[in-house]
Amino acid sequence: MSWGTELWDQFDNLEKHTQWGIDVLEKYIKFVKERTEIEINYAKQLRNLSKKYQPKKNSKEEDENKFSSCRAFLSTLSEMNDYAGQHEVVSENMTSQITAELARYVQELKQERKAHFHDGRKAQQHIETCWKQLEASKRRFERDCKEADRAQQYFEKMDADLNVTKADVEKARQHSQLRHQMAEESKAEYSAALQRFNQEQRDHYHTHIPNIFQKIQDMEERRIVRLGESMKTFAEVDRQVIPIIGKCLDGITKAAEAIDQEKDSQCAVEAFKSGFEPPGDVEFEDFAQPLKRASSECSLAAPGKEGKAATTGKAKGKLWPFIKKNKQSQSLYFHKELMKRTLGRPTYAHEARAYVVSLRTLSLKLGGGPEDFSHLPPEQRRKKLQQKVDELNKEIQKEVDQREALTKMKDVYIKNPQMGDAGSVEHKLAELGQNLERLRQEAQKFEGWLAEVEGRLPVKTEPGRRQSGVCETPNTLTVNHCAQDRESSPDGSYTEEPSQESEAKVPPPAHEFDDEFDDEEPLPTIGTCKALYTFEGQNEGTISVTEGETLFVIEEDKGDGWTRIRRSEDEEGYVPTSYVEVFLEKNAKGAMTYI
Repeated sequence: MSWGTELWDQFDNLEKHTQWGIDVLEKYIKFVKERTEIEINYAKQLRNLSKKYQPKKNSKEEDENKFSSCRAFLSTLSEMNDYAGQHEVVSENMTSQITAELARYVQELKQERKAHFHDGRKAQQHIETCWKQLEASKRRFERDCKEADRAQQYFEKMDADLNVTKADVEKARQHSQLRHQMAEESKAEYSAALQRFNQEQRDHYHTHIPNIFQKIQDMEERRIVRLGESMKTFAEVDRQVIPIIGKCLDGITKAAEAIDQEKDSQCAVEAFKSGFEPPGDVEFEDFAQPLKRASSECSLAAPGKEGKAATTGKAKGKLWPFIKKNKQSQSLYFHKELMKRTLGRPTYAHEARAYVVSLRTLSLKLGGGPEDFSHLPPEQRRKKLQQKVDELNKEIQKEVDQREALTKMKDVYIKNPQMGDAGSVEHKLAELGQNLERLRQEAQKFEGWLAEVEGRLPVKTEPGRRQSGVCETPNTLTVNHCAQDRESSPDGSYTEEPSQESEAKVPPPAHEFDDEFDDEEPLPTIGTCKALYTFEGQNEGTISVTEGETLFVIEEDKGDGWTRIRRSEDEEGYVPTSYVEVFLEKNAKGAMTYI
């Protein structure tokens, strides 16, 4: 079906229709552009999401990567990043294969349409010109015929009039003949113009216009085909990335299937195992015979409070395995208790003081710990030391490889001076030698600590015995941290937690140390204090006070928020420093500077 024959008289409508087709094509281009923008924005958001949940470069999150569930999550983030990349590919392909191509095609289509309709208008103008010429020759022929008819009538009138001279009659006859001749010429011209117009009209409606309209029809059909091809490309661009997206999703599924709950549980054991032995049974203390009372080797609470708890029958269980702990305060609290027991004893006092001072200095480093990781439980300390030793060995190997490479380079320079100066390598070799020596010393130091902690890891004890805080060994005295960390709360209460294991070597045998603790003397008074508020000491190691009560200070606050006070010879314990107003004696602070 041809537009040239069926729509020969619809030139204006065809012009509007083809313009509408171009508008549809431009609308589709705009649609694809917005789709590409959506794809690129979606890909950007996916990448930002993946980046947001990527682990930061620190030791804690690196340790978390030991767990299979964490590794699966990292794999998911990586696959999502690749998933975002496929959406970027979709956007790029749609832009290059559809948007850019269609934009060029639309420009070409507009130019072609303009040319075709220009030819159509030109043909119309030509046929209109031919029609005007035909009308002009027709009017001229009509006018000449009327003039010839009037001249003939005038001649006949003159010829019939007897009063008119012969000359006038002859003149009228000649004028009539002239008009008839002009009418004949106009007739011939009109006839020729009519034939010419009919031929032009036939050519116009049967040749020129059909050809032009056929070209316009072909142009419109090509536009429709191109639009369909672009829609296929639109779908194909998406279909091309589906296998890769499927691989990304398969990767996420595979990572999820690789999660091993048993291995994660084992990693949790390795990550948090302290190496401590669980406490044994609590020995019976016979308070009916005070002189034969055996002091608990594992309790570092105030004697007054122990007696009070035993008397009332409300001895509180130790909640430390389930309470959040502060590692630095924990270690400090144990050494504070060790200080209480060794204060005033010439054999051990100076050693304990020095140990506490060094530990307190380390605790002042914000977020840090001792270099030998002594603030950690034995098992965790062993793992950290082993990790440090492995890192140092890797650095040593790296330095050795660099030194070997520089040594070979130096030999080459010596044999071939034109290749380089051997002296320029000497400085680097010396620097590498110093680094190697330093790293080896560091490695030796950490290996020593590692050997020490591996040799002193606790062994299984008999179930019937409670693990003692003081354990007898052939050559050394090991003091186990059984003190609990105190964490202050707004109401002044605190929870008790276990401290990390620490060992202090002292020359005398263990039984001599136990004897000294058995006949422990009370701490001296360093001042007085007045209770500003009432405090109910409900936890082990604390003491209750009432507002306005005056008591004796036997140990000032060491930075943990607690002050040790005494009410009587048998009643002493800790109260929050903010609950009391302390009045130290003049020489009290000087006497306590070693804390």
